Amino acid sequence: MALLKFDRRTFLKASAASVVAGGSLAGVARAAGVTIGIVYVGPRDDFGWNQAHAVAAAALKTIPGVSVVEEENVPETDACAKTMESMVNLDNANIILGTSFGYFDPFMVDLSKKYAKVEFRHAAPLWTPALPKNLGSYFGYLNQAHYVDGVAAGLSTKSNKLGFVAAKPIASVLSNINSFLLGARTTNPKATVQVIFTGDWSLPVREAEATNALVDAGNDVITCHVDSPKVVISTAEKRGVKTCGHNASQAPLAPNGFITGAEYKWITIYKGYAADLTAGNALPNMVSGGYESDMVQNTPFGAGASDAARKAATEAIAELKAKKPIYVGPLKDNKGNVVISKTYDNLDPFLDKMNYLLDGVQGSIT
Repeated sequence: MALLKFDRRTFLKASAASVVAGGSLAGVARAAGVTIGIVYVGPRDDFGWNQAHAVAAAALKTIPGVSVVEEENVPETDACAKTMESMVNLDNANIILGTSFGYFDPFMVDLSKKYAKVEFRHAAPLWTPALPKNLGSYFGYLNQAHYVDGVAAGLSTKSNKLGFVAAKPIASVLSNINSFLLGARTTNPKATVQVIFTGDWSLPVREAEATNALVDAGNDVITCHVDSPKVVISTAEKRGVKTCGHNASQAPLAPNGFITGAEYKWITIYKGYAADLTAGNALPNMVSGGYESDMVQNTPFGAGASDAARKAATEAIAELKAKKPIYVGPLKDNKGNVVISKTYDNLDPFLDKMNYLLDGVQGSIT
């Protein structure tokens, strides 16, 4: 395995002259079947973002005619480009999936231009029509699953105080926080959400400090939006409070207090790519959706979920599949300004520009 990693990351330096002297390998013959290359920025067993993709990769491997090549712990530098390029040249990958934000530009953009017959897809909504047609984006509206978390959390709190550990106040994070609040308010109008921003996607010490601070402040249900929720969930479990997860399943980390969690269901998108490639169909440049498209899911209920919470959350999932809107205006932010004046479809682009915390959320984005 170590040799394989060495070959991938040094392939271009060691043998580029003999392999690509005549230009890119965009036209090389492909082996029968479909080979999918997946690149992770962290470990595949991080109980978070990377693991969510790895779970889907494992499911892909069970599909006849589909091969999967994976590489973990690849930084957002030219190392990712070298890894991806070696997957094309060594493994005859038909498609490369880049799962970290920093992989996209310039690395995947440049590679898509060089390898015109290889498909490149990135797990963030960054693709635009001005970019190469063999490049694209995919993403899931995880806020819908966080809304379900909130529905269950509202019935699981005794203090009416819910805590949220978040990395950065960007639109997707704010959407998860606000959706969690709105879900909680459907079952518990007295519920509030207190948020602490750590400042980055992976700061374990800060995440533990934030979790403890939220528990000390009386929050008896804790959730989060960080790359790996492992520290948040484990810390909250040790403090004896309940939890809701994020990205992948953290149920094993909290056998006593885990309620449910918001998970991506990447396998829906990945199976679609594999099917299109097998059939010789053009791949869509943008794929996104939520419960209505089977692209998100909630973790099976844990011991922290009461019967009432399970029932209400299950009903909320059915409503989201039927496209019931989460954001029903008018709604104010926590500064008193009307920020949602009407009812929006759950996939409306207006909601992708979220730059506020709703009334009921304690915290600041500045």
